[in-house]
Amino acid sequence: MSRAFSPRREFLRFLAASPFAASTLAQDSVPAPASAKDAINVMDFEPLARQALPPAHWGYMATGVDDDVTLRMNREAMSHYQLRARRLVGAATADIKTQVFGATWDMPIYISAVGSLKAFHPGGELAAARAARAQKAVQMLSTVASTSVEDVAKALGTPPWYQLYMPTTWDDTEKMVRRVEAAGCTVLTWTIDLLSGRNTETGMRFARMDKRDCMSCHVANPTGSSTTARNRTRPMFAGLSGEMNPPGADWSYVDRLKKMTGMKLVLKGIDTGEDARLAREHGADGVIVSNHGGRAAETGRGTMDILPEVVDAVGGQIPVFVDGGFRRGTDILKALAIGARAVGIARPYIWGLSAFGQEGVERVLEILRAELILSMRQCGIPSIDQLSRAAVLRNGAKL
Repeated sequence: MSRAFSPRREFLRFLAASPFAASTLAQDSVPAPASAKDAINVMDFEPLARQALPPAHWGYMATGVDDDVTLRMNREAMSHYQLRARRLVGAATADIKTQVFGATWDMPIYISAVGSLKAFHPGGELAAARAARAQKAVQMLSTVASTSVEDVAKALGTPPWYQLYMPTTWDDTEKMVRRVEAAGCTVLTWTIDLLSGRNTETGMRFARMDKRDCMSCHVANPTGSSTTARNRTRPMFAGLSGEMNPPGADWSYVDRLKKMTGMKLVLKGIDTGEDARLAREHGADGVIVSNHGGRAAETGRGTMDILPEVVDAVGGQIPVFVDGGFRRGTDILKALAIGARAVGIARPYIWGLSAFGQEGVERVLEILRAELILSMRQCGIPSIDQLSRAAVLRNGAKL
């Protein structure tokens, strides 16, 4: 009988010696944070958000496209880069302030645009704005926000960056741009990675699991052509058709949009060096390396792997920003060392918002700030302006 059970014993012995198993068992035995301040890292908020949200709302945020390969690659790409720790360099402090379009940012981390924040917490965009204000972070507001740009600006204490889903007519586009200008926004970020549509299979599967009556929240079925009908109920589409993302847009649209406004124009959704150069040539004031959190095209490329070619392509003439898969201060430091001006986060602050409202968003920003400062000190980097690619390797080799 002892022989019959020996394979089981061997397996249990293997588990006992396994660091992975030990880590898993330790995590299982630790209670979930009872408050935002109890969170140790931003991943602590993810299971709490999953528990708090209905399936359709979780799926909207958590989905990738197709097989979710690009979604996973955003995280995996972080491991392709290693930091070079330097010793005895007197890095008692680390200054993480940075300059963006003539303004001084308290830290190179901003909360990126996510639509319909009231789907995650009743406080929605206003809770996120108050958290950003408390942590001195920049907020980017989505065109499909559940709160107007005017109200968000009041809660934030300053106009946010405005993320543009371009209406399909130039008349509607100009009306929206003029409204955003009147609200005092100085930066317009046009998202260009959804113009061809997308296939969010994971999101659709979660929506089918949701047994609630979606008509209680949505004016029409939450899929397909009803997007236009829903948009008409959103604050930023007041008086507009609700149609957005013209599929025939080309680089001439950048030229026209640039002439239309005095705001800084940033293109969000740049995935190649070629497009980064074209953006610069057509007058864009900055670019954001982004694949919509793996929710646009199934390219299979993480944004961290795309970042170096984009930084090289613009040649320092315009700032490069990046988002997609950032969960640690070390992730952020790697991107800054490669040449990003600042890093956007989305899912982490949505997890915090879903779990604890404003306090959750604040804690996410607080954790990432502290981790970034610690990582800089460990690598002997006293300030952002002293960062360079000398601080980072790609698969063990110099960039």
